[in-house]
Amino acid sequence: MDIRTMQYFLAVVREGTISAAAQALHVAQPSLSRQMKDLESELGTTLFARGNRKIVLTEEGMILRKRAEEMVRLMQITEEEILNAKKNISGVIRIGAGESRSFHFLSQAAGSLASDYPGIRFSITSRETIGLLEELNNGIIDIALVFADVDQSLYQSYMLPTPDTFGVLMPKDHELAQKKTIHLNDLKNYPIIIPRAWERAVIGSDVMNGIHIIAAYNLIYNASLMVEDGVGLALTFDGLINIAESPLTFRSLAPKLEVTGRIVWKKYQIFSPAVQMFIDRIRG
Repeated sequence: MDIRTMQYFLAVVREGTISAAAQALHVAQPSLSRQMKDLESELGTTLFARGNRKIVLTEEGMILRKRAEEMVRLMQITEEEILNAKKNISGVIRIGAGESRSFHFLSQAAGSLASDYPGIRFSITSRETIGLLEELNNGIIDIALVFADVDQSLYQSYMLPTPDTFGVLMPKDHELAQKKTIHLNDLKNYPIIIPRAWERAVIGSDVMNGIHIIAAYNLIYNASLMVEDGVGLALTFDGLINIAESPLTFRSLAPKLEVTGRIVWKKYQIFSPAVQMFIDRIRG
């Protein structure tokens, strides 16, 4: 006996005939009739009094009706409890991210999940990739948005669908603002502020040869204030500073320099239900 068979049995009792029950259940009448005969065979008894136009239960049939109602109701209660448990999922999801408009992908997933599960909260940390991976390894954060390749033996990852574009943040009245795009050679006469994640890779390298790096930043807002104050021009992703309401403007590098972010989490990690649901929602 299974729950579906009990539901079918109760439908036959409720509707009064096999044909009416089959119509209500949207199943074929011969199939339903066969299932009722199989049920009688399984129990080794007769459940329905034969020869009547309307279903009449035998004594055994009345016993089964009582138990079937209890079984179906218990299953409904169980399903409701499981659904409520899901609705009551709560906890903090700890996210680390480099500054990027790609964070919209995470924030949209967070908003969707929080709408379904109001008990879930989010803790956001902004850092460069090296620091984020350290925090991920130490269990300080659950998920990270990074802009570098990661060790696939240590992490699972999800590549974001769109890349970020690097360029130069500068005052709107700066002479380079007259250009549509900026070549690295154009920067040699000006102090440059770079992302802190670039320090190890570019300082002293041929890529930035002849370019005066005056500062490295972690948060672009602080770097943008340095640009406003004439400290230097900042290399950054497009779209992080609202240039419409700022004395600053942005120009892309040429040739175009794009980086695609990825969302990463530790392999073989046992997550809380909230974090696991967030990862599942990200992966679609």
